Parts: sequence; structure tokens; C-alpha cells
Amino acid sequence: MSFRPFTSESYAQDDRPEAWRDVLAAVGLQPAGGHSFFDGHATASHRHAAGVALTRMAAGAQTVGPRAHGNEDLPIALMPVEDGMVLKSAGGHRIVPVGHLVLLPRSGDWSIVFQRDMRAIVLSVTSEALHGRLSGKPRLGEPRVVSPSGFADVFARLLDATARTLDSLSDAEWDSIAQSLVDLFLTLAHQLAASASDAGSSATQAALLHRICQTIERRLDDPDLVPARVAQAEGISERYLQKLFETVGDNFTHYVRERRLQRAWADLSNPTEAHRSISEIAYAYGFGDSAHFSRAFRHRFGLPPREFRQQEAERATAQHGIAGQRGWPQEALAQLRAHQTGTEARGAVTRADAEGPATAERRHHHLPVEASRVHWGYFSRSLPPQIEIASGDTITIETLTQHASDAPDLMIAGDAGAESVFGWSRDKKNVDRRGAGPMDASVFGRGAGEGFGVHICTGPVAVKDAQPGDVLEVRILDIVPRASRNPNHAGRVFGSSVAAWWGYHYNEFLGGPKPREIVTIYEIFDAPEEPHARALYSYRWEPQTDPFGVVHTTYDYPGVPVAPATVKRRHAVLDGVRIPLRPHFGVIAVAPREVDFVDSVPPSYFGGNLDNWRLGKGSTVYLPVSVPGALLSVGDSHATQGDGELSGTAIECSMTGTFEVILHKKADLAGRPFADLSYPLIETETDWVLTGFSHPNYLAEFGAQGQSEVYAKSSLDLAMKDAFRKMRRFLMNVRGLSEDEAIALMSAAVDFGVTQVVDGNWGVHAILSKRLFQDAT
Repeated sequence: MSFRPFTSESYAQDDRPEAWRDVLAAVGLQPAGGHSFFDGHATASHRHAAGVALTRMAAGAQTVGPRAHGNEDLPIALMPVEDGMVLKSAGGHRIVPVGHLVLLPRSGDWSIVFQRDMRAIVLSVTSEALHGRLSGKPRLGEPRVVSPSGFADVFARLLDATARTLDSLSDAEWDSIAQSLVDLFLTLAHQLAASASDAGSSATQAALLHRICQTIERRLDDPDLVPARVAQAEGISERYLQKLFETVGDNFTHYVRERRLQRAWADLSNPTEAHRSISEIAYAYGFGDSAHFSRAFRHRFGLPPREFRQQEAERATAQHGIAGQRGWPQEALAQLRAHQTGTEARGAVTRADAEGPATAERRHHHLPVEASRVHWGYFSRSLPPQIEIASGDTITIETLTQHASDAPDLMIAGDAGAESVFGWSRDKKNVDRRGAGPMDASVFGRGAGEGFGVHICTGPVAVKDAQPGDVLEVRILDIVPRASRNPNHAGRVFGSSVAAWWGYHYNEFLGGPKPREIVTIYEIFDAPEEPHARALYSYRWEPQTDPFGVVHTTYDYPGVPVAPATVKRRHAVLDGVRIPLRPHFGVIAVAPREVDFVDSVPPSYFGGNLDNWRLGKGSTVYLPVSVPGALLSVGDSHATQGDGELSGTAIECSMTGTFEVILHKKADLAGRPFADLSYPLIETETDWVLTGFSHPNYLAEFGAQGQSEVYAKSSLDLAMKDAFRKMRRFLMNVRGLSEDEAIALMSAAVDFGVTQVVDGNWGVHAILSKRLFQDAT
């Protein structure tokens, strides 16, 4: 009866298909449609009792069906928690809206297609849970879709609430709720079975709806396909037409739009259709406006049509090779590549600011910082690259701390790059979007982007030939602090640290006033003999009015210029204390694949706001590539930081880094320490450092609500479990240890530390010394 979590992070890539099969089998399902597994992240919360199993699943696109030889006659209850689920059965294709229930026979010719992501709650009840009740076996011949109304709504709400709290229920509580679920489920199943036995008007309605759907399928290219015309053709009223769709939990307009988008999706993913332009395909399915089609497709499937088409072609190439691909003719791939090459040539990225003598093998590049070359507070797969480099090239990237405005006279004044990025007047903000939120500044009364994400990132940098499944190796060759350009402070280096409202300490003050936010300004001494930081002064945050007239009562929006006259400086702070430097970049990231605008604060599999001081000069970070070009960005530079980053920030300081970037192709990863990589892996001269998070891929796990859910559900316990699982996997699959050996070594010799507790997705890192294996054969 205990709670059983599942995460794909525990398993090597070759072991994941079987592990996922076990998850599905526990609720009477199995992979279907010729797909044994998906290539992505998966989690599941599972609870079982005698004859009752409840699972909340989050995974990638896939098709599932009834488990072979299912012999239980009680149906399976499934409820999607996100759009994109289609039920295929003898009765045709049905789109199942969020919150609707599907009751599925244990056997039969049906399947559930999750076209984009699999997010669902599944309840399996077997005869063992009936305790001998003779009336407890309702029979269901065909899948049934039930709208959330009346009794079905009560059952659906309990199902959802229970699935959300599986990990916190005691065994006694789970036993009680499980029995309630069984009773409600049986009542609902009996109701449906009874209604199915009425073969009168229901059968007539089903036949009529099936005929209407066939008509729609034939006329998807008709832009005038409207309910009135279809109803007239069938000799029924428009109102009755809509009621027919309501019987399967849908409506006419949604069904038509969904079928059009699905058919376009199929054509764009098929290389035999590569000769047809995207506009042609859109027009063929009733979209007269290409821009409207692109927006609708992107909203539905998460990618614009052109990028989706390229991704599907490259995925097929990576999975099957160019020759002999099943269902992907070589000639079609060649046509598609030719089409893409022409597109890329028209929008090619120039190698800006290349410097020094170039060779065919290696070049050095320079990416200076200015407003047009940064993205503030977010990552995005749709950002245009600022520069393209090749594997093996080196690049110098200038970065600015988002906290420079805490002391603008020291860190902005006289610096053309900083003045460009931070420029803000009554009429204009040079970098308008600051965060992943909506551009409508009225939503929360702040600025465009709404502050959901805070880090100033330079880039992105495209890496030639990088494709999903590859690994990007980023070597940090040098880090140099950016000196003040103010003539009054020329050559000196400054940084800022904020004890802010998001800090771990914020509700634990001993003295007043409570609460408070304190900004401390440091001078950075980068002397070779003793690099260190010393506090210059501090001040308590007072409400600041930005140039647009918005008052910021708390430190809610980095980049708000602090007016010196509004704060009282306190000197002799940390008097006599020298803080050793650990210069590093808090943010090193490639673009995530799941959604377009991603808050820069929570780190994840793509890197991002890792906030690990080991990412300094001489170290390397390996990142899994998930979008074409990788789209590498760097920012959030720190002079120093302790593990934990307790108060909310490090000593934030603008810096310039020089990097060597090496691309490792998916086909060449076998046997390497970074093979099967699904997280940021750090390598130093002496150690391997594995990064664990509360939620290793929160975008995949939580779906549409991921960027808010991760803040609410992070914990050190979850982060520690993830770090343990990753280290176990590393030791077993990279070092060849047994599970028992790996656990013994972890307890005796692996250091686990708290990376940070302030970034939304809390982090624990695991440090494995290379010396442990110096005598290993």
C-alpha cells in the first residue's frame, strides 16, 4: 500500500522502456501503435491497495492500449489533465477534453494517443477490490467518454484530488479513499453499462454522428465548413448537431479545428509531403491565412510549423539513419533537406565579431554585451542566434549582472554596454521584455514580461550541426571581472548581494524591522596572491519609483535604478572580513524544447540558473541538446557564492568569460561519461559533480502549469532523492558498479551538498572524486 514514485532519471536509456512498461502495466496498459517508448522525461506517482491502483503520469508523446491478455472485465478509468489526447476505437477518433473521463475495456481494439505530452490520471480496479460482491462487475463493450457533470463530476474531482496528494496520504487514509473510489467507480460504471444497453435512440445518434464526422473529414479543405451547412445537408437543426457532439464531450468548432490541425501535423511530419509548402498544407485543411495557421499550430503543438517539420525530419534521421528508413523514403528526406537549406540560406546567421587568424578547424569569436544581444529573464527556443560557431571554436562572451542598478554609479555609469542594456527613461526601456510573463504590463502592474525571470543572459549562440540528442561540452577557459567605466572609479570592480524576499531566511528574522531587504555593495579585489571581496556599504531597500512611474515596494524587479537619495548607506559593514573569490557563471544554458518562453530562475535539465560555484575557470559543463543549434546562453556572473545561496543572491558581478565549445554527436556518445545525459554534468580537474533538482524536468512533469507548480512543490528532500538517483545511475552505468556497490560507495565517499534553496527548483549536488578510481582497471 506504500507510495511508489517513478522517474526516468533512475534508469539508463536502454533500461527505460522496460521500466516504463512496468508503470503502464500496473494500471492495465501497455505501449501501442508500434512505439515501445518515447525519448524523453517521465514521472509517475503510484499508489496501490488490494485490487486498486491509482497513477498520475507525466511523459512524452506516445500511444497506449490495453495490456495483452487482459482478462478483467472491470474497465480502466482514465482522465487527461492536459489537452492533446485522442481516443481511437471502432467508433472512430474522439478528442477527449481535459477533465473528461474515459472508461476503457480491459481488451479490445482501442488506443489512446497522446500527440504532444502524456499527462493523465489512471485508475485500475480489479475484482480483488470487490470483496466478493456479485453485482460488482459491470461490463463495457466499447470505450465511453463521460463529461464532468453530475455524478461523474463528483468522481472526477475525487480522482484528481487524490492523485495530487498521493505522496502525502498515510496508508490508513489511502485505504479509506481507495474504497471510496471503488464505490463511486462501480456506480458510474453501472450507470454507463445500463445506458449502453439501450440500443434505441443512442445507437441512432451514434450512427448519425459517425456519418457527420465522415462528412467533416472529406470537407476539411472547405473554409466555409460551418455547423449550419453541415446540419442542413443532414436534414437536422444546428442545435441538434451541437447536441450530438455534446454526447461525446465535444463541440463542432473544436472538433473541426482539432482535426484540421491533426491532419496538418501528420502531413508536416511525413517526408513524402516534403515537396508541398507549409502554405499549401495549411490551405488544404481550410486555413486561408498562413499566419493564422502558424499561430494555431504553435499554440496546439508547441512549435511553429517550419520548426516542427525540420525537427521531425532530423529525429527520423537520428533514429533510423538515412538509408532504409521505415516510412521515411530517402528521396523525401533529400527534398526536405534541400527545402530547409534554401530557407537557412535566406536567414543565415553571420559570424559576428570573429577575430584573429581563422583556420578551417577553429576560430575565435567575441560577443560583446549590448541591449540587442541579451535576453533578460527567460530562455526561448525561438530566439534568433546572435552568432553561429562551430564545434571546437572558442568564444569570448561579455555578461552583465542584473544587479548593476543597485549601485548604478559604480556598475553602469560610463559603461556603454551597461548603459545600453539598463537604459530606461520615461519614454523607453531599451530591453523591454524582462521575464517570461505576458507583455501586458497591466497584469501585475510592473513591466513587460512581469519579472518572471530575472537574469541578463548574453546570446544565444548557435552551434553548427547541433541537434536534439547531442551533448554540448562547454569548457570555461577564463573569467575576467568587468571593471567600472566611471572615471571616478576607473579600474575598480564592484558587485552586489541582496538579502531579498525570496531568500531562505526571510521569515526567520530575530530583530526588527520585520521583514526587510538589505543590499550590500562589495568591492572585488582580483589580485593573484589573494583574490577576495570586501563590503563597501549596505542599505535597506526603500520603495523605488521606476522611470515609468511604477512603485516597487520590494526588490521585485532587478534593473530598477536605485536613486542614491532614497537610501541610507551604512558603512563599516563586515568590517575586517575578506571573502575569498569563486568567480563563476550562475547561468549557463541551452534552450529547452517544451515551451517557448521559460522563466530563467528555476534550473533544469537544460542547465540555466545552476548557481554552482564550481562552474569557474578550468571546469566544464556538459548539457543535453534539445533544440536545433543548441542555443547556448551565459549570464548571472558571480564573484563568489556559498553552497545554498541562502539569502537570495551571490555577490553578483559583471564578468567576461572565454569558452571552448565542443559538440558531441548522439551517434558517438557510447562509452563516454556523458552518454545518456539528461541533466547538467559538471567536470573539474578532480571531480565529477552531478546536479540534482527537486524536479529534474519540471516543464515535462507539470506541463502547462510547470512554471508556477515548480515554485510551490520544491523541497530539499526531492532534490536529494534526485541527486542520489543520478549518482547511482552514473556509478552503475559509467563506472560499472552493481547497485549495492554504488550505494556503499555513495555513503562512504560521495559528498552531497545543497547547491541552492532560492531558485524555485531547489538543488542538491553530488561530488564524486576521480581519485577513487585511479587504481581501477
